[in-house]
Amino acid sequence: MASGTSESTARGLLEFNAQQQTFEIGGVRVGGRPGFFPTVLIGSIFYHGHKIFIDEDRDQFDHDEATKRIRLQEDFSQRTGNPGMLDVVGATPEALQNHLAFAASVTQMPLLIDGTTTEVRLAGLKYVAQAGLASRAVYNSIQPEIDDQELAAIREAGVECALILTYYLKDFSAKGRVQDVRELLPRVQKAGIRKLIVDTCVMDLATMGQAFSAIFDVKDEFGLPSGGGVHNAVAMWRGLKSKMGEQAEKPCVASACAAAVAVGADFALYGPIEDAKYVFPAVAMIDTALSQLVMEKGDRPDENHPRFRIG
Repeated sequence: MASGTSESTARGLLEFNAQQQTFEIGGVRVGGRPGFFPTVLIGSIFYHGHKIFIDEDRDQFDHDEATKRIRLQEDFSQRTGNPGMLDVVGATPEALQNHLAFAASVTQMPLLIDGTTTEVRLAGLKYVAQAGLASRAVYNSIQPEIDDQELAAIREAGVECALILTYYLKDFSAKGRVQDVRELLPRVQKAGIRKLIVDTCVMDLATMGQAFSAIFDVKDEFGLPSGGGVHNAVAMWRGLKSKMGEQAEKPCVASACAAAVAVGADFALYGPIEDAKYVFPAVAMIDTALSQLVMEKGDRPDENHPRFRIG
């Protein structure tokens, strides 16, 4: 049997070479050493087929039901100490602006500008700039093919935080995702976007493994907050309900999010906001477990950490 200790083991579990960066967006901190700050959880609203729509084509939705779902995430955020953000989706420029206006009127959470096309996202940027919401907005997302005009629009809107989506088709591997960050980082920083969080791109069960590896590697090389839309792995699992039963879906969503946190994720896009009641407890559990490693190093986790709330 070989003797000796690998470099990663010598550093300890979830310890990285790069200094870990923490950014504040609209009062929410994301990033840093796993186990110290609570994981940020991001639910999506106004997604295609969302049941809050009365007539999706005309962008008519039930305001009370939408508010109720936002309050659900806020409630579980308060119970666990895990901060929440809201992924606000829109299919047209008018719809996204309308959805952002509604969300901003209902909650103080940071808002992700999530348009289905560049044109839609640019409309979202225009709205947050005019409404004075730039400091609590996250541009979702910067992808490898982004042009200078779109980067300039983010800067001109005053939005300092953007999500890099590592959809890197030149090399769609764990290493390729990290290479995507290497290539994009100079352009994004030159454009004046100071707060970057990295979505390591989960598309299905197989790519979830690649994304998990990239979460660690991005934090290790760049120190940037990293995570991803891990719910996609469950959403694209064709045999889940037919082979495992309807009841298996929500536990798998919660497990996928918890697994991401266990490998170092600073945030997770967990899909439909209705799933907050499944995801927040599962992630709070892993956050609490990791906080013990912080305590053993002589540090104390953030005072709002799940460690001090869920027991």
